[in-house]
Amino acid sequence: MSNKFFDFINLHNGEEKRGKVLENIKSNISFRGSNLWILACAIVIASVGLNVNSTAVIIGAMLISPLMGPIVGTGFALAIYDFDLLKKSAKNLLIATIVSLLVATIYFFVSPFKEAQSELLARTSPNIYDVLIAFFGGLVGIIALTRVEKGNPIPGVAIATALMPPLCTAGYGLAIGNFSYFFGAFYLYSINCFFICISTFLIIKYLNYEPVNNLNSKFEKQIRYGITSLIFLMIIPSFYLAFNLFQEKKFKQKVEEFISNEFSNNGYALIYKNISYTTNPKKIELAFLTKKFTSQELDILNQKLLQYDIANTKLNVRQDTKDIKGEILDELGKQNKSLSDKDILINNLQNELNNYKFDNTETIKEIAILFPELRDISIGKHITNANTDSSKTITVLLYQTDKKIDSEKLHQWLNQKLKTSNIKIVQQ
Repeated sequence: MSNKFFDFINLHNGEEKRGKVLENIKSNISFRGSNLWILACAIVIASVGLNVNSTAVIIGAMLISPLMGPIVGTGFALAIYDFDLLKKSAKNLLIATIVSLLVATIYFFVSPFKEAQSELLARTSPNIYDVLIAFFGGLVGIIALTRVEKGNPIPGVAIATALMPPLCTAGYGLAIGNFSYFFGAFYLYSINCFFICISTFLIIKYLNYEPVNNLNSKFEKQIRYGITSLIFLMIIPSFYLAFNLFQEKKFKQKVEEFISNEFSNNGYALIYKNISYTTNPKKIELAFLTKKFTSQELDILNQKLLQYDIANTKLNVRQDTKDIKGEILDELGKQNKSLSDKDILINNLQNELNNYKFDNTETIKEIAILFPELRDISIGKHITNANTDSSKTITVLLYQTDKKIDSEKLHQWLNQKLKTSNIKIVQQ
């Protein structure tokens, strides 16, 4: 039973002639003439896709790219100790990398669109998952190359391991002078190259390809130790970045739970949210449609963050939301060109209305305490002489009372409270 099982998973089944495999690999290594033109065109296509945030265009560029050739050639050469093939593969990979970086940098330098889209940002922070994708993608690629029936895994490998987008993103980082983008993207490209190379090395070793040069055991050990050291050097930063990604996602989940429990479940309409994980302290910036918070309420909410295990974080609520509402409407106008005249008119009237109203609830409560003899109090803004050039806005206080009051004292208090001298007091 065990023999049947091992025969079932044996990679020697369906294996291509080894001389033909070596010939195919050697033919895909060189970068000159048509291969170099194809590479440059693929880089431009991938850069355009990243620039306009088009996943379909990026996938197309990855399928066109001939970058896999010298990477697989490097791993193959290491496995069979063919140092001439290793030098040729490494040289061509270096040429391809430099040409790709140069073309991408020129494109993004002349492109009028410099904003970092999500497809670009996704290539600036590699982690351990990218290592796994590159390694297992490389395994699929080299297994397919050593088969008689190659099937269709190669296009999938080209898409999964994604060699082109990181190189283009590195070029973008150089073009805009953002070296954190450059190093992050180039690290992702290095991960992909290295682990495709390592997976090729392992499969060729497993298949027992005949070495070109017979090395002594000491030199073989040095090669193995060197590869092992490089694996650790490549993996350790990716673990750190994966840990940071995990911490950021956990932080945002806790913040969403906090917002849901403390605001959404209480019926407060949230119109703006910005969560910043990279600042020190971290920041949560919110704005609500109508709800206003006192400084005491904000202090309590900041203290409640600790109950949700959200440490080193500052909550800020933007109380004046008029500008945010305007930004939302402006954005809607940009996204939807068919925004109706009615919506624009409503927005204009709302902005005009905001100029003539204010929140007077607290003021009326204070008047009721200071002047208990007043009742049916109302405060509002009114326009005088609206049809003349000398029109102005005054604040009018209306009230009813059966007792005599000190109007002068009330007038002075309102001047101080409302920070205006244009006040008229009227008894109904």
